[in-house]
Amino acid sequence: MSRRLQMLAQMVTPGNKVADIGCDHGFLSIYLVQEGISPAVIAMDVRKGPLSAAREHIDAQGLGAYIETRLSDGLKKLKLGEVDTVVCAGMGGRLMERILKESWEKAVQLRELILQPQSELKEFREFLRKSGFRITGEDMVREDGKYYFAMRAVPGSRELASELGMMKVFPMDGMRDHAVCVRVCNKFGEELLSKKHPLLEEYLQKQQRVLEQLVESLTAQDTERAATRLQEVQEELGDIRLALELF
Repeated sequence: MSRRLQMLAQMVTPGNKVADIGCDHGFLSIYLVQEGISPAVIAMDVRKGPLSAAREHIDAQGLGAYIETRLSDGLKKLKLGEVDTVVCAGMGGRLMERILKESWEKAVQLRELILQPQSELKEFREFLRKSGFRITGEDMVREDGKYYFAMRAVPGSRELASELGMMKVFPMDGMRDHAVCVRVCNKFGEELLSKKHPLLEEYLQKQQRVLEQLVESLTAQDTERAATRLQEVQEELGDIRLALELF
């Protein structure tokens, strides 16, 4: 199984019943049961083809009594209170946000969400924070030259979700702009920053080099469009430099 899927499995609380949303070929569902992490899994996908393949893999491992396959768009076919954990990975942050919003009553009753958005991380973390979910754990891996970010979120108050994680990274000493601190945490993850995750430092350094080269290129261009883009890139670069100061 891929390193990114193993990372997700390790974030699941042992003993929890799990719904694997967008299960694809069922490898994560199978791993959760085989490793004794979860006693029962519902493998769900909106596509019939991958779900059929998942069923074949599950049956081949003799795990049909522990893993159910279910055709579903997101959480729509999941019953309220049926599982403790939802794992959602392999899709963009906007799509993941839509899936949660469309089944909000079910989402807020879960003990935990294990999430791996492939894009729009800043916007997705912001959505979780404003919706009252608190990020209690984060991890990341590099696989085939790509970085994958994962997070564990639990329902909580909006106040806790907005402030508690950020305070672990940036103590409220009045020395930094509050909005900038929130933006940096949303971009790069307060748990990753507070733990000084070595892979995050590597990721930030690579992004810094790319943006510094872009600044040189834009500075040489005498157009209004380039000037606007330069301002955006300089803000991004400032956020990365602030994050790197923590390491």
